[in-house]
Amino acid sequence: MPNRAIPYLKAVVHALCLLPALMLLRMYFNGTLALEADPVNYITHFTGNWALWMLLGSLAITPLRRLWAGLSWMIKFRRMIGLYAFFYASLHLLTYVLLFSGYDVPAAVAGLRAGHLVEPWTQFMKIWPTMLDDLKKRKFIQVGLAAWTILLVLAVTSPQRVLRAMGGKNWARVHRLVYLAGALACVHYWWLVKTGVRTPWKVTAVLAVLLLVRVGFAVGKRLKTRSVVAA
Repeated sequence: MPNRAIPYLKAVVHALCLLPALMLLRMYFNGTLALEADPVNYITHFTGNWALWMLLGSLAITPLRRLWAGLSWMIKFRRMIGLYAFFYASLHLLTYVLLFSGYDVPAAVAGLRAGHLVEPWTQFMKIWPTMLDDLKKRKFIQVGLAAWTILLVLAVTSPQRVLRAMGGKNWARVHRLVYLAGALACVHYWWLVKTGVRTPWKVTAVLAVLLLVRVGFAVGKRLKTRSVVAA
């Protein structure tokens, strides 16, 4: 892939990654979202599914470029897709905060229009006890929040200047947590759906394959190092 083509391809990837969010906005404004049996539940699953697929997409780039040298240019898109995974995971979390937990969105907006800049925070503090109680009782919220927290750490540490400040080895250790985030997200999905629903098996299977490939590369690298030392 010629380097001069990368900026244009990045623009295409940005557009594709934003497309699901734009589709959701379109559904809201043209009224089709309201026709869903449970619009809030639809938004919850829509944003959660895209967060997972974006995360798996970013994880798939490393094994692909190792298996096929001609795809090494794809590494330039790993961080971007990972950040979009965090974006959709944040939308997923906001769906819970703003639509499930009883947050008074109209009051917050009215407060902002009236010049009361702290009104959104005031409304959040009103629902905080309920959210905390939910967090204590519901395990799927606990693991989901843990996955989002890891993605937050990875997003904050993703810029190049942070990499240089942390050092390559430390940065790599932190960013290996992305696999833990993926595993927690899958567990969150399984615990979120009703008993008997097998929909999460697809993302779980993809993550399992990616983890096995990662382990295979690590074992192969260790064996190669031992053979070199022995020689």
